[in-house]
Amino acid sequence: MKAITVQNRAAGLGGLTLTDRPYPHAAENDVIVRVCAAGFTPGELDWPGTWTDRAGRDRTPSVPGHELSGVVAELGYGTIGLTVGQRVFGLADWTRDGSLAEFTAVEARNLAPLPADVDHTVGAALPISGLTAWQALFDHARLQSGQTVLIHGAAGGVGSIAVQLARGAGARVIGTGRAGNRDVALDLGADAFVDLQTERLEDVGEVDVVLDVFGGEILERSAGLVRAGGTLVTISEPSKARPRDGRTIFFVVEADRVRLAELAKLVREGSLRVLVGSRYPLAEAVTAFGAGRGGGGKSIIVVDER
Repeated sequence: MKAITVQNRAAGLGGLTLTDRPYPHAAENDVIVRVCAAGFTPGELDWPGTWTDRAGRDRTPSVPGHELSGVVAELGYGTIGLTVGQRVFGLADWTRDGSLAEFTAVEARNLAPLPADVDHTVGAALPISGLTAWQALFDHARLQSGQTVLIHGAAGGVGSIAVQLARGAGARVIGTGRAGNRDVALDLGADAFVDLQTERLEDVGEVDVVLDVFGGEILERSAGLVRAGGTLVTISEPSKARPRDGRTIFFVVEADRVRLAELAKLVREGSLRVLVGSRYPLAEAVTAFGAGRGGGGKSIIVVDER
């Protein structure tokens, strides 16, 4: 099969190549997925799991990409809950070969059924952003109706979904980002927007919850905006900043089949929009990595359009 592989960490994007790889092995409780569309995170080449397995052993050449949407091609021994030929989407394991390939092996528990009327490109763009937004707002921050939440990067992958989920939960939403993203954030349901380049973040006043995706100075300044008892949730980096009488939580998204199915249901109902940006064939995945931070929706690799 064809796959994008990376061999040399020091080479960066220059180390990504399209190569021939063996068809993957389906271990116990695994599913082999024929990948139709795949998503990636531009920073993956800095993640330890891209280079080593769970035991810390070198596993290069490795296949990057962790979001996928496709069709079940084979079931490993003991796998239940899914069937050959079924449309699925979800997360490939962090420390195994990923989704930028024609076929990939995934633990069945990391996949959910993809409804027939949801496009594979949407299925590939949803898992990391959707689960991160949900877990940040509801599992960690315990956001409630009537509260106010500040969402950084409100037009980005995580932020755009978080805006919609928070609004759907009855919260007041303040989004941030660049001026060019204002209309997108407001259209998604944000009640207000702060241009971080020209407007003062501190002018938003106190909020119950902050969802940070930027880190650095923005993360540190955001702690002072959280009212007593509130929560600052970040996916960017651990933070020493603490809200007054509140909590700071740094977390890494976890696969969740049940929640994936709920997110897909929201997409079907029209109450959740997934921003899909540029689409690239597998052979142009290296170009996609280089352009992955440009905004305008998540870049997706279209592997098999069948």
